[in-house]
Amino acid sequence: MIKITLKQLNSLKACQAGINWFRLQKRRTLKTIIPALLKDGHFDYARWLLKNLLTKEQNIMWAIESSESVLDIFEQKCPEDSRPRKAVQAARDFLSGKINKNAAAYAANAAYAAYAADAAYAADAAYAAYAAAYAAANAAYAADAAAYAADAAAYAAYAAANAAYAADAAYAADARKQKETEVCNFALKLLGEIK
Repeated sequence: MIKITLKQLNSLKACQAGINWFRLQKRRTLKTIIPALLKDGHFDYARWLLKNLLTKEQNIMWAIESSESVLDIFEQKCPEDSRPRKAVQAARDFLSGKINKNAAAYAANAAYAAYAADAAYAADAAYAAYAAAYAAANAAYAADAAAYAADAAAYAAYAAANAAYAADAAYAADARKQKETEVCNFALKLLGEIK
């Protein structure tokens, strides 16, 4: 069980508003903090905390999972465009050692082009795929680039939630909250906090 402390949040350079929120919490384990953040509408804080606790590889896996969960949204709107799916596969291939960082970066750029080409809600799904491949490509670079990989992973989770939100206008708030919960729960599974 991962315990969260004020000292840890300060060392990670948490924002003051986040620290103030944390001070009000009675339970301070990751397993209780993430659901509380989501309940209070602080998906951004939850993503930030998770990305800082996940390893480089776990961040890439998180980005891949987040992206795959909304690829169907993009593919329904743009069935002929396989660039986002190829970007997610490139991220998987990078993790397994099948391709190098340049190939992952190439796939990320292709997914970004799909994102830029579509101004509708499907663009968020394409951006999630871009972020997954971008995370994989950056993870291969120097240690300081690991932070970029983590940011890309967190953004993939964010873009996935946006895609779910925009795709289901009738249940937009519920769709977004459900997707936010799913992507955060996947990160908690990667950290061994839930099954």
